[in-house]
Amino acid sequence: MNPIQYILDEFQLIVLDGAMATELERHGHDLNDSLWSAKILHEHPESIKRVHRDYFEAGADCAITASYQATVEGYVKRGLSENEALELIQSSVRIAVQARDEFWADVTATASQRHRPKPLVAASVGPYGAFLADGSEYRGDYKLSEEQLVEFHRPRMKALIEAGADILACETIPCLVEAKAIARLLKEFPGTYAWISFSAKDGQHISNGESAAACAEWLNGHEQVAAVGINCTLPNFVPSLIHEIRSHTDKPVVVYPNLGEEYDPVSKTWHGSTCTETFGQSARQWYEAGARLIGGCCRTQPLDIEEIASWTRDV
Repeated sequence: MNPIQYILDEFQLIVLDGAMATELERHGHDLNDSLWSAKILHEHPESIKRVHRDYFEAGADCAITASYQATVEGYVKRGLSENEALELIQSSVRIAVQARDEFWADVTATASQRHRPKPLVAASVGPYGAFLADGSEYRGDYKLSEEQLVEFHRPRMKALIEAGADILACETIPCLVEAKAIARLLKEFPGTYAWISFSAKDGQHISNGESAAACAEWLNGHEQVAAVGINCTLPNFVPSLIHEIRSHTDKPVVVYPNLGEEYDPVSKTWHGSTCTETFGQSARQWYEAGARLIGGCCRTQPLDIEEIASWTRDV
């Protein structure tokens, strides 16, 4: 069963969570590392569970796991065995599931869950560029074939599915060939669904310059792709991108942009200013434009998700 459609049959909107890595930094962890939040998955898993819980309490209907930059290759480079790497990747799902189940038990006990669905756990599948840790998830210029990308993604996707994720969040995808590889790979796992969200360079094009509309059109025919959209992109591009995507697919549109600053992959720092209006106000405009899964990416916090949830329950 498609878990996104199951919720949207009853609720108008799925509220996603916000940033994991920058939230961990806000809690005092140093993520200036090629493994990024995957480093904390290894060293401080309890901190990741705390962040998941904070987002659920803020109103999130979906937790995205801390596996974005967790790859077998990345962990093996740090001296772990392949089996140890796969175990760590799977632990990202178990941590999120545990946080979700404990939270849901608490709200069920107080009967405060009536206006929200039981939250999903979406296993993050970052792009090949995230493994490279050189910012190429915002360029898509890694010159790999579709077959090579299938081989790269297969072990992690298999591990995340077997760990019990409700859905896969294939996110910050910068090029259509990588989305094609993921859609093809999904067919090896019948009954598994994923959303595919691209990083974008402007209001019409994903990061490598391909048309967002063309990407949506290609993915529209793939039943296991449960939603299509945009993440880790400047908020001011989002309304136009929603229009482009909605014009070429009948799948739900997912958007979770960053807070408006731009990332320097060399210095691993953020520059510029955040969006002038509150994130919650922007999110309402995205909903009115047609997005049906809305959350935040880099630099967003539980407070931003709480702003979305505050009007969502009235939709």
